[in-house]
Amino acid sequence: MTETDLAEGFRYLPGYLGPEAQAALVAELRALLAEAPLYRPTMPKSGRPFSVRMTNAGSHGWLSDRQGYRYAPRHPQTGRPWPAIPAVMERIWAEVADYPAGPECCLINFYAPEARMGLHRDQDEETFEAPVVSLSLGDSAVFRLGGPTRHGPTRSLKLHSGDVMILSGPARLAYHGIDRVLGGSSRLLPDGGRINLTLRRVTRPAGE
Repeated sequence: MTETDLAEGFRYLPGYLGPEAQAALVAELRALLAEAPLYRPTMPKSGRPFSVRMTNAGSHGWLSDRQGYRYAPRHPQTGRPWPAIPAVMERIWAEVADYPAGPECCLINFYAPEARMGLHRDQDEETFEAPVVSLSLGDSAVFRLGGPTRHGPTRSLKLHSGDVMILSGPARLAYHGIDRVLGGSSRLLPDGGRINLTLRRVTRPAGE
């Protein structure tokens, strides 16, 4: 299956971050999570908790609660500003995003083996010209990618630790999600699970 079989504008870069760099990033994330701990967000309408836990880095953090989906400058539980985006993630963006401005949000999702993420699309940003760039760490997962409508046809592929994917062009607003985590498929995280780091540009740069 080729990238264009999934969606125009979708790019998949398997093994983009090597094992040593993955381990170094996980160590950096431990310190980041001490400053901005993982928490469990809730759905806006139902108040139902997500199955994933999440936090953010960058000037803008993505939130979901009874007030809706939005970006905010501070952690909802600690009240502190989000920590800086890890330098390796800034580097990945510079190498693959093909966009003149940097990311403002690094959403960090932790998937326990039973966690899922239903089909959704990233649409809370001011600009869709910038891509969404995602890095997987830890256990592999089955990723599902659709098109511009929630109930359209979908295709799936396995994402492994160190893989990077980019949603740009028509794929930027494609529906996507995680069907399941393949527990025990990686030894990167001592207690198992999967970390997904998603880079987004939130505000529209001057001149766009």
